[in-house]
Amino acid sequence: MEATSAFLDIVSDWLWNEIMLVLLMGTGLFLTVGLGLLPIRKLGYGFRMLWVGRKHARKGEGEISPFAALMTSLSATIGTGNIAGVGTALHLGGPGAIFWMWITALVGMATKYAEAVLAVRYREVDARNMHVGGPMYYIKNGLGQRWRWLGGAFAVFAVVAAFGIGNTVQSNSVADAMDQAVGLPFWVTGLVMAALVFTVILGGIRRIAGVAEALVPLMGVIYIIGALAILGANYTEVPAGIARIFNDALSGTAATGGFAGAGIMMAVQWGVARGLFSNEAGLGSAPMAHAAARTDDPVRQGVVGMLGTFIDTIVVCTMTALVILTTGAWESGETGAALTTQAFSQGLPGPGDAVVAFGLIIFAFSTTLTWAFYGERCLEFLAGVRGLMVFRVVWVIALMVGAVASLDLVWQIANVTMALMAIPNLIALLLLSPVVFRISHRYFAK
Repeated sequence: MEATSAFLDIVSDWLWNEIMLVLLMGTGLFLTVGLGLLPIRKLGYGFRMLWVGRKHARKGEGEISPFAALMTSLSATIGTGNIAGVGTALHLGGPGAIFWMWITALVGMATKYAEAVLAVRYREVDARNMHVGGPMYYIKNGLGQRWRWLGGAFAVFAVVAAFGIGNTVQSNSVADAMDQAVGLPFWVTGLVMAALVFTVILGGIRRIAGVAEALVPLMGVIYIIGALAILGANYTEVPAGIARIFNDALSGTAATGGFAGAGIMMAVQWGVARGLFSNEAGLGSAPMAHAAARTDDPVRQGVVGMLGTFIDTIVVCTMTALVILTTGAWESGETGAALTTQAFSQGLPGPGDAVVAFGLIIFAFSTTLTWAFYGERCLEFLAGVRGLMVFRVVWVIALMVGAVASLDLVWQIANVTMALMAIPNLIALLLLSPVVFRISHRYFAK
């Protein structure tokens, strides 16, 4: 077991620290330039389509509204990456890491845009008369049958990753939070969470999207209001916090308090890595949700899809980072979720702890729902619709196991398979980029 763990650590470090960061950032930059900075120029248009797109959605095909598709994809990304990921980036890379998270998000918007465009452009209708899509479908239908094996590879890696990052890790986080908050036994949390998740996923994408539509905006608003309250109380420190992010991005961060210091490369490495982990741009997960959206044009869903990266990283991660910086908690030596919790507790004594803990629980719950849907879509691509009920039963059993088990090995496997599922998706995005460029330019030319 120790040998396996050591080997997975080496593979994970190699993939995420070198190859994957270059591939993800390079693909995003290529798409950004090829689209003529479209995601940045059309950000306002994207928000307009999010709210007025219902008119177009009525004329289109699909199971859920564009807004519901966005909330479903966000439910899988907002959470651990925003709360724990920002804390980790600050602890290891210093304030400058946040600048590189922003850069990652700006190029990641183009990646998410392209993923959503291709997901709608090449989606299919399955045996249940449901719209299905995602990287495995735009690989098969966009690149041709000879590339189907690549879509199959994506689906296999995604199913394995789903049981890690989208299942056992989430139930374990909720169980730990409930144990610390009210002393609830881990197995009780696992059982309750499994029952609730099973009730929702039985209803398919419509019920999952309905829950996401309710939970994600609610928890997002509560979290942002809490952050704004802290920033309002420390408003004199906000300009200095922002200035430090920019200064340290270009000069590194000196050791101070409990912080050991970090050079420019550490800021780049941890900012990019945590940014990509937070918004999942290029991973290939979000397009499976966007493929189910009711829309009459792939580009219209693409501009909605790219908002996920903006909201996740530019808005929520920035709020978290500024809270940590303005309260001075980042110098404490804490890291991850503990650092974010300490910052909220200092800035908002009393309810601060509850905001972070409640946020982790709600976001973890919604993440398990969305990743169950992603896992189903991948399994359906591999084996058809007949095994979906078996998958759902296994999914909730894994939730109960994850709540009480030690997950070090699971985390390592999930990290590796997440990188491996991104590679087929990035290959497809690059090869199909002429399609994305052509239909985008044609749409906006009208």
